[in-house]
Amino acid sequence: MKPTQTADAVYAEAPAPAAHAEPSAPLVHAAPSAAARARGLDRWLRRRLLAHLGGMSRGALVIEDPVGRTVLGTADASHPHPVYLKVLDLGFYRALAIHGSVGAGEAYGDGLWQCDDLVGLVRLLVRNRDLLDGLESGLARAGGWLMRAWHAAQRNTRAGSRRNIAAHYDLGNDFFASFLSADMMYSSALWEARHDTLALASARKLDAICRQLDLQPGDRVIEIGTGWGGFAIHAARHYGCHVTTTTISREQHALAAERIAKAGLQGRVDLRLQDYRDLDGQYDKLVSIEMVEAIGAAYLPTYFATLTRLLTPRGLALVQAITIEDHRYAQALRSVDFIKRHIFPGSFIPSLAAMLSAKTAVSDLALVHLEDFGLSYARTLQAWREAFVQAGPTLAGQGYDARFQRLWTFYLAYCEGGFRERSIGVAHLLFARPEAQPTAYRWTARDRAAR
Repeated sequence: MKPTQTADAVYAEAPAPAAHAEPSAPLVHAAPSAAARARGLDRWLRRRLLAHLGGMSRGALVIEDPVGRTVLGTADASHPHPVYLKVLDLGFYRALAIHGSVGAGEAYGDGLWQCDDLVGLVRLLVRNRDLLDGLESGLARAGGWLMRAWHAAQRNTRAGSRRNIAAHYDLGNDFFASFLSADMMYSSALWEARHDTLALASARKLDAICRQLDLQPGDRVIEIGTGWGGFAIHAARHYGCHVTTTTISREQHALAAERIAKAGLQGRVDLRLQDYRDLDGQYDKLVSIEMVEAIGAAYLPTYFATLTRLLTPRGLALVQAITIEDHRYAQALRSVDFIKRHIFPGSFIPSLAAMLSAKTAVSDLALVHLEDFGLSYARTLQAWREAFVQAGPTLAGQGYDARFQRLWTFYLAYCEGGFRERSIGVAHLLFARPEAQPTAYRWTARDRAAR
């Protein structure tokens, strides 16, 4: 459907006041000011964007700006409610033209536009991803080159990993506590019923991991990526195992140490401030919860080689990983999105095929069970986003200004929309070394309980 819009003339510049020159004085035409040229460019970019999005389908987008009102796409039975986007400053179109989808997020942070349903907007754009990909062409392609050069400099060497992790996780423990559940798990929970709370769904996820690994008293467990100690505390307290866990975030390490001591689990939890590549020893079970996304695609073989080296010949590993569709993985690696630029420097989202290919090249691990629960991540992100917005005044008092809060609101909505449309997912992958054997006819405790 072609975009419907009012004429630019509705908001044309007001005529200049009459000059008070002598009748015989020659007329002098001044060159347009820089501001006028910028306004003209923004209007041209506006027309270009609306024409590009004219083929939108599977939902409707209503854009209101200082020039007029435009309706793109059409509502239908599956998507009956239009999304309303209000552009407060035409500079929004310039930001989008120069930096594509990253520019859209930055413009939201700068307060250049508002939306009545950010998640709905992301979902609509994902459903029209071919049109969205086109926004990364033209001027945005040049901006993309610069961002790719910046991203390449964030390589996850040992020093680079410390910088990248600090840029996100060292924002402050109080900051993360403002929207996470009390167990401080910063990963997808596992939801089952409408009345579930975030705390209940988070505990269910931890139990699901422990059951899939068949954790037993006396098991020696290694965790790659401590977070704030949520899994280590849960596993040691409820399953009687010994957990060695490592992080390279000093903020996380400090709070995890406090929480482990408060729980009285110093004898069962060995907390380290150490790069995963430098871990030694062998363990019965291994856990890595949404840490693989931080290692960088180039280090996938190193990651799986490390998992294998740390496990006994009978060992099991449970990896919780955010995943992208296999057919879009290569394109995602070549691009720098809002998350890589403003939230997780040095990060990537692996595909299942990429992980299994890297695993096969360097490891004898076998994938024995896989479960995707992407829609649970959508609900987790919704709970985080609602708590984050509610904590706004408190966060402002801690020094997190309005722009920062808008960028993070956009980040949480951006991710939620992706999970709701299943363009990204999250999965539990259970790997086994060659001598590992299931303790029943199937591998997971959930299957055994149902047998």
